[in-house]
Amino acid sequence: MPEETVNLEYRGNIAIVTINRPAKRNAFNAALFSHLEAVTRRLQANLPRVVILTGAGEKAFCAGFDVHPDNPLSVDLLKSAENNDKAAAQKVVGRVREVVDGLMALPVPIIAALNGQAYGGGAETAVRCDLRVMDPAAVICFSETRLGLMPDFGGGPGLVRLVGPSIAADLILTARPVSADEALALKIVKRISAPGQALAEAMALGETIAANGPRAVQAALAVIRRSPDLPMKDALALEFEKAVSLIASGEFMHGVSAFFEKKTPVFPD
Repeated sequence: MPEETVNLEYRGNIAIVTINRPAKRNAFNAALFSHLEAVTRRLQANLPRVVILTGAGEKAFCAGFDVHPDNPLSVDLLKSAENNDKAAAQKVVGRVREVVDGLMALPVPIIAALNGQAYGGGAETAVRCDLRVMDPAAVICFSETRLGLMPDFGGGPGLVRLVGPSIAADLILTARPVSADEALALKIVKRISAPGQALAEAMALGETIAANGPRAVQAALAVIRRSPDLPMKDALALEFEKAVSLIASGEFMHGVSAFFEKKTPVFPD
């Protein structure tokens, strides 16, 4: 049996996805992508209210793409460069995006718990999540240009949406490491945890979200995710459509009843 390089654990309404290659700083290889794809299918079949993405061990969230010769995708990438083969490069990048896009398409909030270094594709994956919590000792670095590469996990557009084009240019073009304090100041992350407590902090945030109406959270999240791509008129129309459907679902009756009874609402899945 191959080593499981991605672990999935459910804690109530929250699913924790752990990248599990600590000896390789949780770097992405072909097996890891396959396991992450399988975990995404399991999440789709048994949808939680919140997903938390983190890394195994204490050193790294994810060191990005594994360029080691043992990684078949790395071999294919090197061959495409040697042979100036655009089609081969397209196949490798397409595989990366297929897996990462699939995870990020889950209709529930995804929180990155940055427990350590997030480099290259790890940094990109983090900024594509909906929310981020960072250990004070962690570092985030868009390191691709050091290797003559560029973001290709979707992290370029993801970072621009968070911090704007000027700051994104600074971080991507210089490939400089960013501390937790600077990441917070730049609004890359939502909060800094206590030392060693990134996952616990992400769990607390996830539990707050999971206690709210799941249909309300999903509907609001859909508008939040899509609005940057839409003209204001279309974004307003989308919000109108989602709000009307949400009200008609009847979910808010659980919240209203609890409000009048001065109780904490319990929303069904």
